[in-house]
Amino acid sequence: MNANNIKKGLGRGLSSLIGEIKAEIKTNKILISEIIPNKYQPRKKFEEENLDDLVNSIKERGVIQPIIVRKSNSENLKYEIIAGERRWLAAQKAGLHDIPVVITEADDLRSLEFAIIENVQRHDLNPLEEANGYKRLIDEFSYDQEKVSKFIGKSRSYITNVLRLLNLPIEVLKLVQDQKLSSGHAKILVGLDNATYLANKIVEKKLSVRQAESLVKIFKSKKSLNIKSQDPNIKNLENSISEKIGLNVLIKNKKNNKGSITFNYQDIDQLNKIIDIIKANY
Repeated sequence: MNANNIKKGLGRGLSSLIGEIKAEIKTNKILISEIIPNKYQPRKKFEEENLDDLVNSIKERGVIQPIIVRKSNSENLKYEIIAGERRWLAAQKAGLHDIPVVITEADDLRSLEFAIIENVQRHDLNPLEEANGYKRLIDEFSYDQEKVSKFIGKSRSYITNVLRLLNLPIEVLKLVQDQKLSSGHAKILVGLDNATYLANKIVEKKLSVRQAESLVKIFKSKKSLNIKSQDPNIKNLENSISEKIGLNVLIKNKKNNKGSITFNYQDIDQLNKIIDIIKANY
């Protein structure tokens, strides 16, 4: 496909893409058993609650909008879904035997483009699924980030930030995939050596994105200070206090057990937090 022909995909929508490829004018009905999922489908998880709502709607009114399919190049006499996998799954759960379809002639690239556009337009695509969709365009179809940006209708920086999520440790990616960690949380963990530890703390303490940013600042500040307590008990105490109050804490303890405790704050809100803690307890 010529790069000059790529417009902002999300702005045009699926109907425009269909118009660029050959499609049968009439809507056909095909047995559900003759249809297979799109091998390029970026979405790996379909929320059961939302799917059940669609099932109930289909039971009540049937499948109003046909799904888009192409002849499978891997299984004879089968059709592969290009767009509409949720409707196909819901139709099965609703007990239908056939489903209305529009048959198109689409290559693998166009099939992937359809799947990405349909899912991103829904605005609830898992950020990792979205990132993997863009990565496939780049790895398998020689797109660059600029070309993906133009096709999807998003800024280059947006595409870059989404793709950066794939550099996170597997443990963190699993938390995002299971929706225990939002993409906003994940973005601030990219590139950190202790990303997994921080991700678990964010989930454990149910921190907002802003609170998570403060937690990350604490650990970055600790690293930059490069101050290590020799006594492991003091070090554990520092970490314990830091986690409880959300601020960087440094304890200096001399041999005669005299010393100081330092609370490092990054902004006026954190300073007020220290003051509120002192006032509340003394």
